[in-house]
Amino acid sequence: MSAAHGEVAVAVAAAPEQRMGLGQQEAEARLRQHGPNTLTREQPASAWRFLARQFRSGMVWLLLGACGVAALLGEGADAVAIATIVVLNALVGFLQEYRADRAVLALRALTAPGARVLRDGVSAVIPASQVVPGDALVLEAGDVVAADARLLTAHALLTLEAALTGESTPVDKQVGALPDSTPLAERRDRVFMGTSVAAGTAVAEVTATGMETELGRIAHLVRTAQVSQTPLQQRLEGVTRMLLVLCVAVGALVAGLGLMRGESGVALLLAAVALAVAAVPEGLPTVVTLALAVGVQRMVKGHVLVRRMQAVETLGSATVICTDKTGTLTLGIMEVREVWPPASAHRVLEVAAACCDAELPARGQEGPGAGDPTELALLVAARATGVERADVERERPRVSEQPFDSDRRRMSILRSDGVLYVKGALEALLPLCKQVPPGVTEALASLAGRALRVLAVAEGKGPEERDLTLVGLVGLADPPRPEAVEAVRAAREAGVRTVMITGDHPATALAIAKELGLLREGESPEGIVHARATAEQKLQIVRGWKARGEVVAMTGDGVNDAPALREAHIGIAMGRTGAEVTREASDLILTNDNFASIVAAVREGRGIYENIRKTLVYLLAGNGGELVLMLCASLLGLPLPLLPLHLLWVNLVTDGLPALALVMDPAPPDVMRRPPRRPEEPMLGRREWASVLATGLLDACVTLGTFLWALERMSQEEARTLTFTVLVFCQVLRAFAARSAGMVHWEVGSFSNGPLLGVVAGTLALQVALPEVPLLAAFFSLVPLDAAHLALALGLGLIPVSVLELRKLLARGMTRRSRA
Repeated sequence: MSAAHGEVAVAVAAAPEQRMGLGQQEAEARLRQHGPNTLTREQPASAWRFLARQFRSGMVWLLLGACGVAALLGEGADAVAIATIVVLNALVGFLQEYRADRAVLALRALTAPGARVLRDGVSAVIPASQVVPGDALVLEAGDVVAADARLLTAHALLTLEAALTGESTPVDKQVGALPDSTPLAERRDRVFMGTSVAAGTAVAEVTATGMETELGRIAHLVRTAQVSQTPLQQRLEGVTRMLLVLCVAVGALVAGLGLMRGESGVALLLAAVALAVAAVPEGLPTVVTLALAVGVQRMVKGHVLVRRMQAVETLGSATVICTDKTGTLTLGIMEVREVWPPASAHRVLEVAAACCDAELPARGQEGPGAGDPTELALLVAARATGVERADVERERPRVSEQPFDSDRRRMSILRSDGVLYVKGALEALLPLCKQVPPGVTEALASLAGRALRVLAVAEGKGPEERDLTLVGLVGLADPPRPEAVEAVRAAREAGVRTVMITGDHPATALAIAKELGLLREGESPEGIVHARATAEQKLQIVRGWKARGEVVAMTGDGVNDAPALREAHIGIAMGRTGAEVTREASDLILTNDNFASIVAAVREGRGIYENIRKTLVYLLAGNGGELVLMLCASLLGLPLPLLPLHLLWVNLVTDGLPALALVMDPAPPDVMRRPPRRPEEPMLGRREWASVLATGLLDACVTLGTFLWALERMSQEEARTLTFTVLVFCQVLRAFAARSAGMVHWEVGSFSNGPLLGVVAGTLALQVALPEVPLLAAFFSLVPLDAAHLALALGLGLIPVSVLELRKLLARGMTRRSRA
């Protein structure tokens, strides 16, 4: 803040009471009454709370129960293995979720650290936290406004409010009370906490501080916005509940039959533990986490930073993308879009550049420039025609000037060549012009009809603003991002609705919507384009779509987007231009501010969902086969074909490792040509459950047949070892068939998933070595197998994958014949 700041602002005061401000004692009393001018801190959740959340899953409690029973039975290895699984999954979830939510804390960074006020008639700089209602704020260009305030005096005051209201251009502020019901973006008589002064000076009386300000209201909305479960979490919980019911039902059946046969309680408990382990896909949480982590890494390469891992898949489920306009669909900067008359464009821009105070960086230097955004846009366009303001200042130095005034709605500069250069609103310049090009009225209507901001440019002789010649018109606007047009089209093709929510003027919003392709010919803007939207309205729009069952993504960069971003199923912030609070309230951040990156992320999210679903089918089919095997053996009165430790090994290692490789598959080629998944669609539909059942029965038939055959020809330990090996071979080799529901392995691409090939080869080798290493053999209660039995196990293990691949070919042949 400059040293002369107070003197400049005080000089424009109009009344003695405005020059005085509050007395120090009165200010201290009001500070006690209203409290400090700060935003309420939100207390982050404790680490213990995040850790406790990891134990809310029914699957976790089922495993803990099995762990307890195993410990009571003296099965230490089983108990330790199950407990390790639970702890590892809890740690993964804890590390994934443990971050303090700093959305409201980030809002505090937007407030001014200090403020200049009038106290007892003296200009003084105080901490912004000590500003109170009734204080007289002294403002000049570059200041951050410390509180909401009503203007007492203003001289050529322009403020930047895009982050708060969505208004993309500097707002012309004027003295004169407006009703409190005036829309936020149209309250020209007030300034707001967190906004900044682009130009001019003012004195304003503070009307609200802290949480009572417009910024404070947004802070409250951010705190109260509901963070809902992701579709993936909801669907996985549904699968878990179904597995729990199945496990309890099968356990009760086995216990009842065992009691009827007079079996001991210890045997029944051991069987119950084995069934629980067989029914639950213990590796599922790790598989889901890895799938999301792979998506995170792929999205980083696509300039998308992921703050919440579940958001990766959720974006693939999106049916509606609610997006802010300014800085998201548009560049967020003013640009000259058209000059009239076109034949005189060079002269029009030359006159405009001669009537500017803004400065661009020198040619070849980087930087946004300094000054009014509209003037910067004029200078950029002038530079493109070879006109440099620096050359104008050197060759024709200014003699005098009349700065822009909200009443006059124009500015003028007299230069040493005797020419008066003028720019402003056309209606303000026309009465001063003696010469006007024909067709100016039609040109104005054409430019304004396309929601362009129109500036008129004129010139005259001498210092008086009279007998001017109207040189032309300049149409400016915040242009659409070039890549956003293609992104909107791609989203539409993918069945994802794009909705624009902006604080900008309705005509501007409608024009941009048509230019982007959000609205096609004959389509109504209702429900698609929302203009002059406040933070509260944006929040309500998101809630409305959610209430209709849609999966909602919300993008934005301003402070007024933060509550809606937090409320949406997935919030997407702009990393370059986005406010800190917006980034902190989001799930994803676009590091290149490219709307097109969202569509690429949608593709990745859909691919991740497909990978998780097919991997879940693969895992559940294995668990189903194990469950049927154990249940049938119990019903037939046979000894346990597999021990709980064997089942854990299968589920976590020989079943789990291929599952981890499956989630690394690339997205299917047609994934963006499919409609979005219905929000109510379960993770596993009839087709998937039919596949789980059929494949599980196939695995169970092969392994149960193996166990029955082996019991007649070898010892129980040998029969159990052979059955264990066959089950592992069945499930590991079946991973090749699990990659696609319709294409066989070589059509998907045998080498398109290198990790899967390595995992299958390594797991088969590990399983063969397991009974041969004495320490491991003793730990797993196994005995060595000879070469003939290993060859038999491999042959039996190839049956499920061969049947599944053959079924795909037969189904395809039948489909072709039916079409013919």
